[in-house]
Amino acid sequence: MEDDGIIRGRELLLDAKALGLTVSVFAEIRLKQHDEDTLEALEAAARGRPEILECFSMSGDADYLLRILVRSVDDYETFLKTVLLHMPGVASVNSRFALKTVKLTGQLPI
Repeated sequence: MEDDGIIRGRELLLDAKALGLTVSVFAEIRLKQHDEDTLEALEAAARGRPEILECFSMSGDADYLLRILVRSVDDYETFLKTVLLHMPGVASVNSRFALKTVKLTGQLPI
């Protein structure tokens, strides 16, 4: 399966709460423009930030949806002001905070 590219890698599952990473944020990103250079630059910037666990290109009102994990709301505010709002092409960010994690898995439904 590794040779066929089905197994992409191996990861340890760490307890985020035990490590003090207690705030999950879902940030909807809207872009100023949608040219290929802007899209590629934003995606590269997202891949380069360890706080951003997932980044999805979206249909609908938001261009991207990010799942971000930080220690506190204050840390997220700093991240928003110093990182997210300065990412390439960002026009606006709409943030939502998770109250509780009900299910979190990396297992595929196979």
